[in-house]
Amino acid sequence: MEAHIGRISERFYERLFTAAPHLCTDLFNRTNQRNREQQKALASSIAAFAKLLITEQPEDIDAIMARIAHKHASIGIQAGHYEMIRFHLFAAIGEVLGDAVTPAVAAAWHQVYTLMANSLISQEAALYDSAGVPHGHVWRLVIVSEVEYDGARVATFVLRSLDGRPLPGFQPGQYISLCVRLPDGTRQIRQYTLVRGRVPGEWAVTIKQVPGGLVSPFLVDAVRPGTELIVSHPFGSLRIEGGHTPLVLISAGIGITSTLTTLQNLAETAPLRRVVALHVDHSPYDHARRADIAELVSRLPNSQMQVRYNDFEEFHVLGRSPVDDLDIPPSAKIYVYGPVMFMRAVRDGLVARGVPFESIHYEAFAPGSWLGVDRPLQVASGRLD
Repeated sequence: MEAHIGRISERFYERLFTAAPHLCTDLFNRTNQRNREQQKALASSIAAFAKLLITEQPEDIDAIMARIAHKHASIGIQAGHYEMIRFHLFAAIGEVLGDAVTPAVAAAWHQVYTLMANSLISQEAALYDSAGVPHGHVWRLVIVSEVEYDGARVATFVLRSLDGRPLPGFQPGQYISLCVRLPDGTRQIRQYTLVRGRVPGEWAVTIKQVPGGLVSPFLVDAVRPGTELIVSHPFGSLRIEGGHTPLVLISAGIGITSTLTTLQNLAETAPLRRVVALHVDHSPYDHARRADIAELVSRLPNSQMQVRYNDFEEFHVLGRSPVDDLDIPPSAKIYVYGPVMFMRAVRDGLVARGVPFESIHYEAFAPGSWLGVDRPLQVASGRLD
């Protein structure tokens, strides 16, 4: 399976989109289909799940399933989708592997898929119930009340309900899906971290244009005050732990929004908690929500903020860690936000400094991104392989 994941994934999506073309245009991320990131994700996640079953790592399985379940809930996945996926995936496996798929092999992989699907279906049902919405029906209309721009590439949208009622509350680290109807008539869905609006009951999202993207350039260029948007209920498995333990918040690029929402929450609930924040960006011009972050840090007497401007994608190439010389308090809980390669470089540096792996938490929205972060460390080589 692992040796032929690439071809199996290609054939699976060919079959799926032939049978249900609307899934390609209206549900799956077309940019990730085009750059082949989505093709790598689904079959690889099933193979990785099987490995975790074999090596008996229940903690890893629980964490990974929770991340996927929250992502699925945010786009309204329902139980029936899993049987459609099963049919086309196993047909693709049979086409690619041929006689290697004996009855025993087929039965074993169907069992793996059933375990994974049942786990996700159960967790997603619980998430829908907790949100108080019918299963899979997570969408609502909101109106954009304000738009603020950070340079030419970043915009913050303040969102209100259409009827004036407060929007549901959310925890730092949660996100919403935003469903956009593009000029060609197709639909695309993307996830964005929630931050607080100007007043209680408002949401806000900060969106940075992705070069070559379909959705973010459209949103930054086209959305204005008064625009109505389709958004999901808040979801997200990464939550900031309460208590008095010091926090270290490490972000890159638009990952700064997760640091922002955490600081907003701390300013109201735990202003004396010790916080060390590090943000890496290309330049001050690219640094989104910079003034808001500075104002929050000034209100938190035990917080400190460091900023480094450079090409954070190159850390893994240059052999340096973004956390070199960072002051990390003993027993701190560490949260990392940003591109996968950045998060891997951060984790490499933290583990090399003796930080326990279980103290490091992270979030990424790329398809199958947990595969790129959760891999076992190759500490001896100094890299995350």
